[in-house]
Amino acid sequence: MPNDFIISQLPSNRILLEGKEYDFYSGTAYLGMNQDADFKRLLIEGMNRYGMSFGSSRNGNLQLDIYDQAEEKMARWVGVEKALTVSSGMLAGQVVAQYLKTQNVTFFYAPSSHSANFHEPNVSLPSVSFEVWASNICQEVSEKNAPHSVIVCNSCDAIKLSSYHFDWTSKLPQNQPITLIIDDSHGLGITGENGSGIFKQITVNTNVRLIVVSSLHKAMGIAGGVVFADKNFIHTLRYTAFFASCSPIAPAYLYAYMHADEIYEKNQQKLKDNIQRFSSQLSNSQSLFNSIENYPVYYSLRDDLYDFLFQKGIFIYSFAYPIKTGKSNTRIVLSSWHTSPQIDYLIDKVKEFCKVAGV
Repeated sequence: MPNDFIISQLPSNRILLEGKEYDFYSGTAYLGMNQDADFKRLLIEGMNRYGMSFGSSRNGNLQLDIYDQAEEKMARWVGVEKALTVSSGMLAGQVVAQYLKTQNVTFFYAPSSHSANFHEPNVSLPSVSFEVWASNICQEVSEKNAPHSVIVCNSCDAIKLSSYHFDWTSKLPQNQPITLIIDDSHGLGITGENGSGIFKQITVNTNVRLIVVSSLHKAMGIAGGVVFADKNFIHTLRYTAFFASCSPIAPAYLYAYMHADEIYEKNQQKLKDNIQRFSSQLSNSQSLFNSIENYPVYYSLRDDLYDFLFQKGIFIYSFAYPIKTGKSNTRIVLSSWHTSPQIDYLIDKVKEFCKVAGV
């Protein structure tokens, strides 16, 4: 298993480890927003206007306008009635799960569902593949015939890199209320129309309430999370004690978001270019990775790829997640901040590894 390192600067496309520089291909900053100079300037403008943080309840008798403005913009972008922001992706999942836990519902979890969406600490997840689970879930929900079923899943497998199909969502039973929760933390900002994620891609019947939750920390570069749903559900969440008790996103981030359309568009295009540049040169090295078309992450079963690339001055993702004692997940993560020469150097060393390792 790779060594753990501690650094004293925020990673970008390069990091400094023990006096040596490495090209950095890890993390989840897919659009490179946390090191984007233009976004930083907007964030500073936001801090000058709104301060460093707003440690108050969103339901207090003095409220900031930026929250409603940003949530309205996010909702239009995603194609949903309403959005509600919170201070983390974990909290986005929990504000939904903890409310639904108080209702008369039965939970159904897909394989690898993120713990942010658990209604209790230790949820037992199915050990089958997502495809097998998806082929059976409609029948399971029908046979259970609960007063209200809640189905929880991710938008894709962002760990081992496999895309999920959602044609089953239109075939769910129509004789009971169903809530479908999809965690799109690894899709929002980089997948779907203009990076709007999965919401528009899902088809459900009128008895199914679709909720999408997401971290904003990853592609969006915003220290917070968001819930997308119909206006009635968001209104209910807004006035739960759980939500009212939580401090919100620092408003400066939402100010930056409101003014960053061109920055996001620029970085989304740069990421697409980097994905295309890397993927088009893989050729015979393609078998080394699991990947999703037009997605910036490449998973490999060959954990020795980490050591090989590290010796070449390239630092990639390789650690056990979510359980520290588990097997390492070895992945290459591309970002908008990578330059064309970096991508070319990376692919050259990947090909060299394949030749040496006989892949």
